Amino acid sequence: MTRTQPLTFDATVVSDGGAFALGFFSPSNSTPAKLYLGIWYNDIPVRTVVWVANQDGTSSAPTLSLTNSSNLVLSDAGGGVRWTTNITAAAASLTAAGSAAVLLNTGNLVIRSPNGTTFWQSFEHPTDSFLPGMELGMSYKTRASDRLVSWRGPDDPSPGSFSYSGDTDTFLQVFLRNGTRPLMRDGPWTGYVVDNQYQTNTSAIVYMAIINTDEKIYMTFSVSDGAPHTRFVLTYAGKYQLQRWSTGSSAWVVLQEWPTECDLYGFCGQYGYCDNTAEALPTCKCLAGFEPTSTAEWNSGRFAQGCRRKEAVQCSDRFLAVPGMQSPDKFVLVANKTFEACAAECGGNCSCVAYAYANLGSSRSKGDTTRCLVWSGELIDTGKVGQGSTDSDTLYLRLAGLDTGGSTTSNVFKIVLPVLASILTVLCISFTWLKIKGKRRNREKHRELILDVTITPANEMVKQWLHGS
Repeated sequence: MTRTQPLTFDATVVSDGGAFALGFFSPSNSTPAKLYLGIWYNDIPVRTVVWVANQDGTSSAPTLSLTNSSNLVLSDAGGGVRWTTNITAAAASLTAAGSAAVLLNTGNLVIRSPNGTTFWQSFEHPTDSFLPGMELGMSYKTRASDRLVSWRGPDDPSPGSFSYSGDTDTFLQVFLRNGTRPLMRDGPWTGYVVDNQYQTNTSAIVYMAIINTDEKIYMTFSVSDGAPHTRFVLTYAGKYQLQRWSTGSSAWVVLQEWPTECDLYGFCGQYGYCDNTAEALPTCKCLAGFEPTSTAEWNSGRFAQGCRRKEAVQCSDRFLAVPGMQSPDKFVLVANKTFEACAAECGGNCSCVAYAYANLGSSRSKGDTTRCLVWSGELIDTGKVGQGSTDSDTLYLRLAGLDTGGSTTSNVFKIVLPVLASILTVLCISFTWLKIKGKRRNREKHRELILDVTITPANEMVKQWLHGS
């Protein structure tokens, strides 16, 4: 598209390569009939829309134009603006004559100058789909996060209630929400860069990557060469799915779907965790040192009340290392700490119940490369993922009954005193036994002396009998 070639409601733009199309569409069951500007797969028989511009739709014949300021503007039949790219004045001042809107074969709609400078792209304004090469991230400067937003219904592209976006309070995790209520949480990030996700029903591989720069942190993914169309999509029902097109069945196959029951936010309650490493179905368990708040409800499969401590902790209690965990939510991120300093940060705070540490040096070239997390409240939304998982943390949990974290002298006393008590007990028993044995020997000697004096040789047999000979 150029300034002299607008897009009318009955025309389409097809990407070089034929994978995607840009144009106007009307959902089959929309009443009254509305037109939406969108991008969909062009080379499959089922129209699957991956991006929508005007999510409120329009009922009149619309036109998409590229203006002199290099903005795309969607107008209705009466000339009213229904949607625009809103390129800033500063960016528009840099545009050159001959800029164009181009639909790439990745599904990305871009506005760029003849020298290739990109002023705007649809990949930076996603709707419900996450495509290969797209970036979903958070800006350190603006604290803004890219979001996937579900459709309201199967034939209603207007924004639904479900969203999938990063947590700009920590820049370490991602949430699936229904409105403001969390449904599922990914993270916190452990520092991994690339995760190869092998699918069980196909030989293709999905490469998921986390990229961290000075400006932002984002995730992106790619697929192996020759793989069929693949996308992540947030459905109108609140499911986050990894889908792949099957030419054999002419349908989208769901390779993975979240959340599962075990993924639901806080499913196992406070101080409980969902064990995803179990050979059977994932199940809720209590953290070490805790027990179900209600045994009856726990045994019946209701885990909302979570777990409680078996024994209250003291400030001097030490920490148990629990490896292979996905760390819980509601942590405080403490900057610029070594592992020892992170442990001291929690150990020196009597209200701190747990901490976790990671070195992000391999994925961060500048700034703080440490990740010290501490918890002072309840532990919620914890999981066991196994030590081989990219999400795996070692959670250090303060527990009663462990050796105190006090001075060396205190530790020595705790070890030495029981030993001394045992030795003293043995000595007392030995002394008492020796004393009794000594008295018995004295009595024997005394009796023998009397016998030697009073028994005559004539009575030698009696003497021998008395001595047991």
